[in-house]
Amino acid sequence: MPSKRLAIFDLDGTLLNTIADLAQSTNHALEACGFPTHPADAYRFFVGNGVNKLFERALPEEERTEENILKMRSHFMPHYDKHDTELSVPYPGITRLLEHLQQAGVLMAVASNKYQSATSKLVAHYFPQIEFSSVFGQREGVSIKPDPQVVLEIMDRANVKKEEVIYIGDSGVDMQTALNAEVTSIGVTWGFRPVEELQLYAPTYIVDSASEIESIILG
Repeated sequence: MPSKRLAIFDLDGTLLNTIADLAQSTNHALEACGFPTHPADAYRFFVGNGVNKLFERALPEEERTEENILKMRSHFMPHYDKHDTELSVPYPGITRLLEHLQQAGVLMAVASNKYQSATSKLVAHYFPQIEFSSVFGQREGVSIKPDPQVVLEIMDRANVKKEEVIYIGDSGVDMQTALNAEVTSIGVTWGFRPVEELQLYAPTYIVDSASEIESIILG
């Protein structure tokens, strides 16, 4: 029997390596607004708290105004929606992990701070064979992670208890979300943030491969 009934996954940095596409579209928006761009690797520390926070971090410090963030958004959104599957790829072993969990009867869901339409599109594009119980991104009126609201909503829809849930993510935001929701957590080391950031929040497990997640959940 699986040790948990519901596995909730973060998206960017956990299931998918999306950094190159995010960097490309944010740099496009920066250029369009007349601001300097950044190397792709820098974006590992800009993402994780929703697109407006991404724009704020990418802008020069003295230019981080609401007006510039909205301007960036107007250039980023159409570009990203058109190019968001060009360079992004699932991390090694992820597709196999999801298939094995599904075969074992484990419910799965996605909880992301990426805006909802992009979250839904990417999950459907890269994992069409997986029947997720919920796929939630950033939605109007719903607090983003590390607020536990999205995790609690997923649990409620799946009709599971906290002790039956495991949350998997690659950042401090994710580990904090799991703490706030009072659920078991797995921090993955292949994502956007260093392992030291995960360790600050004392996750239940830290793993280096998708197969380790399978071992934890399926035994």
